[in-house]
Amino acid sequence: MVAFALNTTQMLRRILSASLLSLISLEVLTTAAFSNPPPASVEIKVKVPSTMSYWPFDTNRYLKVPPNFSISVYARIEAARFIAVAPNGDLLVSQPSKGKVLIVRSNGSKDPIISDFVTGLRKPHDIVFHKIDNTTYIYISESHQINRFIYNSGDLIAKNRQIVVIGLPDGSTSELKGAYGHELKNIALDANHKLYVSIASTCNACKEDTVSYPKRGAIYQYDANGTNQRLFAQGLRNAEGLAFLPNTNDLWVVVNNRDNIAYPFNDSSGNYGKIIPSYVDDHPPEEFTKVRDGGNYGWPFCNPNPDTSNGLNNMPFDRDYQFNADGHVNCNAMDRISKGIPAHSAPLGLTFLQNTNFPSLYSTGVVAGLHGSWNRQKKTGYKIAYFPWNTTTKTPEQEMDLVSGWVVSGTQGIWGRPVDMVVDQQGNLLISDDYSGSIYKLSYTPSQQVKVYRDSNFAGVSQSFPTTPGVYKANKGDLNIVGNDTISSLSVPPNTVVRVCQHETGGLCHEYTAGDYKYLANGLDNIISFIQVK
Repeated sequence: MVAFALNTTQMLRRILSASLLSLISLEVLTTAAFSNPPPASVEIKVKVPSTMSYWPFDTNRYLKVPPNFSISVYARIEAARFIAVAPNGDLLVSQPSKGKVLIVRSNGSKDPIISDFVTGLRKPHDIVFHKIDNTTYIYISESHQINRFIYNSGDLIAKNRQIVVIGLPDGSTSELKGAYGHELKNIALDANHKLYVSIASTCNACKEDTVSYPKRGAIYQYDANGTNQRLFAQGLRNAEGLAFLPNTNDLWVVVNNRDNIAYPFNDSSGNYGKIIPSYVDDHPPEEFTKVRDGGNYGWPFCNPNPDTSNGLNNMPFDRDYQFNADGHVNCNAMDRISKGIPAHSAPLGLTFLQNTNFPSLYSTGVVAGLHGSWNRQKKTGYKIAYFPWNTTTKTPEQEMDLVSGWVVSGTQGIWGRPVDMVVDQQGNLLISDDYSGSIYKLSYTPSQQVKVYRDSNFAGVSQSFPTTPGVYKANKGDLNIVGNDTISSLSVPPNTVVRVCQHETGGLCHEYTAGDYKYLANGLDNIISFIQVK
């Protein structure tokens, strides 16, 4: 018998009296998915139109995705960074290095039509659509200011430009003399029409940014028209992805943390104050955290510590050796980081999937684009990370891969670096990649057969059944491959209902509609001997 992992969200069991244990009186427990959706586990070839098959697609490329997903190249756009879907379905793509934002329009089965939406900007980066009363605006950040344009459905060029925020620091700021490591700006707007602007650090770690005006390594809040500037939060080295949890005004960010951290413990190792590669590899973690009004998240004086019993959750801080060895800044007073991401992963885009058309199995969750590491002995990142969302605590759960493979594990060769993600109107996840110059389309294609698997993550020995009504029993050999007791995950195609039961002659049953389900037998005493396709 296969051992099934316990799941705290499994359905309540009901105990039937012996008189009810008959096939006629099977008790059915209707259920949703018991656990988190399956992670990336299937390596598939990236589909590439012949018109786009130049480097890196001049050879076959493979990415790992969850079961029943496919991935293709939708468009080739050099240095593509942040993306946004317009209300009419068009896609906007920023090109900071080109001073442009492009518009990408679907063209049926042909390559999409790509044209300039706005040009002549200074390192445009983030793009946000926001409606105020009956007016829809497109906010576009430049390195030194924030613009908004009035948008009407179908617009192919930017119109009615308003500069709402000026004077943001960038490489042109006189005191910086062209030295600004993170001058691209990211933005978000909340339901109260407040604009949030991330002003990242100029450096890896430096005190100067904490005393500048405006402060750097900080987030400022404005009214939507750019008035009433105020400091919202600080101690965030480089908050790239800013996003609000849908139906709330809870601001969440992903943050690129510092590099080349010195060993901070004056212990017997003799490493105190030294740059130790094995320590740098995993410290400090990148940050995925909720940001409160007035919060301070430690940089550059305090670094989140992933090595306690908390792991990457709600991490305590260590003193930074370079700037706070004497503890003159109280790290215990800093706001803790909600969730860590492995160090040097370089998270950029952050997208909540709630209220989108992305497949329902994943739509209570959030994705982050991990651009990939440089300051690490073995590369990490180069993937789309998925965090299931705990709707009770309103916090992210354990990170898993949604798409991976842009770094080749055997050679450590890199052929892509994901940046940002957005869900289109058809429910596909569009992904920008500024290294290969691509926009990918991750699409869900439900299986057209009922499939059962030996392993909980839709892997191992599998068996398929048609969607026509039928009954499959262990002792008759219908479950002749997977077999009695060893079914752990199930995939149900659209417009199909499947019932699985504990015994062939009675017992508890669970009923499933279209979707993918793990830990199938948790509520059935880990026994499945009867499957009915209804």
